[in-house]
Amino acid sequence: MRRSPWATLAVLALAQFIVVLDVTIVNVALPHIQADLNFSADSLQWVINAYTLLFGGFLLLGGRMADLLGPRRVFVGGLLLFGVTSLVAGLSNSPEFLIGARAVQGLGGALLSPAALAILTMTFAHGRERNIAMGVWGGLAGLGGTLGVVAGGLLVDSLSWQWVFFVNVPIVLALVALIPVFVPDVRHHSGRRTFDTLGAVLGTAGLMAIVYGVVRSEPAGWGSFEVVGVLVAGVALLISFVVVERRSAAPLVPLRLFRSRALSVSSASLALNGAGFLSMFFLTAIYLQQVRGDSALDAGVHFLPMGGAAIVGAVLASQLVQRVGTRTVQLSGAVLSVVGLLLLSQADASGSYVSQLLPGFIIFGFGIIGVGVPGQITAVSEVQPQEAGAASGVVNAMYQVGGALGLAIVTTLSITHTTNELTHGATQQQALEAGFERGLLVAAAFAVANVLLTLASPQLQPTSEQLTEATAAA
Repeated sequence: MRRSPWATLAVLALAQFIVVLDVTIVNVALPHIQADLNFSADSLQWVINAYTLLFGGFLLLGGRMADLLGPRRVFVGGLLLFGVTSLVAGLSNSPEFLIGARAVQGLGGALLSPAALAILTMTFAHGRERNIAMGVWGGLAGLGGTLGVVAGGLLVDSLSWQWVFFVNVPIVLALVALIPVFVPDVRHHSGRRTFDTLGAVLGTAGLMAIVYGVVRSEPAGWGSFEVVGVLVAGVALLISFVVVERRSAAPLVPLRLFRSRALSVSSASLALNGAGFLSMFFLTAIYLQQVRGDSALDAGVHFLPMGGAAIVGAVLASQLVQRVGTRTVQLSGAVLSVVGLLLLSQADASGSYVSQLLPGFIIFGFGIIGVGVPGQITAVSEVQPQEAGAASGVVNAMYQVGGALGLAIVTTLSITHTTNELTHGATQQQALEAGFERGLLVAAAFAVANVLLTLASPQLQPTSEQLTEATAAA
C-alpha cells in the first residue's frame, strides 16, 4: 500500500510533540501536585527527574532496539507504554506511585523517540525533502516545549493537575490507530545486533543513585551513612558501566567517540546547559505560584516569552554559526545564560513582572539556544558518518542526565538555604524568596562553567547542508 511520506511525518512529529510537551507541561502543575499528594520539598523534583533520568538513560537502548526489532514495532511499543503510564500517573494517589509512573513514562519516551526518528530518516531520501522533514520534526518538538507551559496552566486551572497526564491518552490512542495506515514497517539494519541492556541498566541506576544521594543530603546530612553509601554505590555502578561498555562487542556508548575533543567538550557543555535550564524551569514554576501568587495559567503565560526567544534564537544561531563560527555563538549563548539567570535571581515577590522577570526570561531563552545549536553541530563534526547517530544519541542523553543532576544539586542547595532562613526567623515568603535566589545563583554558576568550557571548543563554520543534518540528528 502506498503511503504519503508527509502523512507519516505528521504521525511521527505528533508523537515526538507529546514527548517533549510532557517535560514542560508538568512543571506548572508542581505546586498543585505537591499540595494534593503531600510531596516534601526535596522529593517533588523526582516528578521531573524520574522522567528525565529514565528518558536519558535508556535513549540509546531505544535506538538499538529499533535497529534490531524494527523501528515501527518499537515505536508502537514505546507509544503504548507512554500512554498507559500517563493514565497511571493521572490516577496516582501517593508520591511513590506518581514517581514510579513518571519513571516508566520516561522509558516509553526513550523507546518511541529514536524509533520515530529512524522511521523518518528512512521515509525521506537524503537531500531537500529530508531536510524539510527534519525541520518540521524539530520545529514541532520545540513548539511542544513552549506550548506545554500554557497547556499545563489551562488544564490545571480549568480541570485539575491530573489532566496534564490524562491529555496524552486520547492522543496516543489516535496515533496507535493511525500507525498501521500511515507509518511503513521499515528495517533500519540487517544482521544480528545486541541490546546491551546491562549497560543501560548500570548507567541509569548509577545516575539515579547519585541523584538520590544528593537529594538526601539535605535532610540526612552529607556525612550520613545513607548518603555516603548511596553515593559510593552510584559511583561503583558507573564504573561498572564503563567496564561493560569497554568490553562489549556492540556497546551502548562507544567510548572511542570521546577521543574526539569536539564531542567531549560539546557533551559536557550541553549537560551544563540542561542543568541550568531544568533548574531554572523547576524553581521558577514554583516561585511564580507560591511566592508571587500566579495561577497555573498565569505562570504558563509568563514563561511564553522565553519560549518565543528560544524559537527566534534558533533561527538566528543557525545563521550566525555559518558567518562567525560555532564557538563564537556558543560563547555568546553561555554569557547570555549567565546574565539571564542573574537577572531572574534578583526578582522579588512584589516587583513588576515586566521589569524584574521578563528581561531575564528573554535573555535566558536566547542564551540556552545559543549554546544548544552550535553545541549540537560541534558534537558530530569529528565523528565518522556511520557513527553520527550514536554521537547524537550520546549528546541527547548527556543533556537529559545533566539536567537531572543539575536539578538535584540546585534544589538541594535551594531547600537548605530556605530551611536556614526559616530557622533564623524569616517568614515563609522571605525564606522561599531567598531559596529561589540561591538556586538561580547556583544555576548561574553552571552557566559560568559553560563559558569557561566553551573556550576549549573548536571553531567551525558549517555549510548549510552540514548545519541541517547536524541540528536535525541532535
